[in-house]
Amino acid sequence: MEKRNIKINREAQQSVRIQTSVFNALEKKILVSIAKHLPKWVKSDALTALGVFGSMVVALGFILTNYDIHWLWLSSLGLVINWFGDSLDGTIARVRGTQRRIYGFFLDHNIDGITISIMAIGAGLSPYVHLPLAMGVLVVYLLLSIYVYISAHLKGEFKLTYAKLGPTEFRILIIIMNTIFMYVPFIRDYTHKIVLGGRAMTFTLFDYGIAFILVILLVIYIVTLIQDIRSYAIMDPLPDPKAEQKTE
Repeated sequence: MEKRNIKINREAQQSVRIQTSVFNALEKKILVSIAKHLPKWVKSDALTALGVFGSMVVALGFILTNYDIHWLWLSSLGLVINWFGDSLDGTIARVRGTQRRIYGFFLDHNIDGITISIMAIGAGLSPYVHLPLAMGVLVVYLLLSIYVYISAHLKGEFKLTYAKLGPTEFRILIIIMNTIFMYVPFIRDYTHKIVLGGRAMTFTLFDYGIAFILVILLVIYIVTLIQDIRSYAIMDPLPDPKAEQKTE
């Protein structure tokens, strides 16, 4: 097999991680404690695979609600499994001093795109969330991911949270929504018909909850994008044509 020489921007792998979410401090302590007590045979790659498995459980739980609303408990369990694997794979490497910055960066963030896609599609195939809404959340999440990766390259900042919200907070929000839907009949049974583009659609409160998350993500993306466009314009101003002519 022919070997390929791959040039890697190592500076991008050493970007400063910025985490300011609501539960960040508490979550970090819990993760470090768990990582220290996990047996040696538990490796980062196995935890990454567990996170992917968790996303599949989430999707399966949502799909099974076509038969019974109480399958949402499986979706919530999948979110916990996904959190465990996704959050601990990097933590255990840092605790054990076995970090592989380049390999980890490449694998982790590609897997993130896969897992969010699996979960969003699963939610859209349930009777409680319209597929276009779920796809809208997926699109904006991926846009934010692209923004984060570009910022890591240009500014050396790897921002993981916005407006005090990160992946863990959104997982908790979905678990709360799942629980309320299962055990509060009024909320579960409420529907509202709206017309979009000449097409009548029946929205559940879960739809509105997902729409709320979509709006939050979209606002975060637009606001941070505008702020950084302004800062980059200052950092990289237009060249002065007159100055260029003089140098010639």
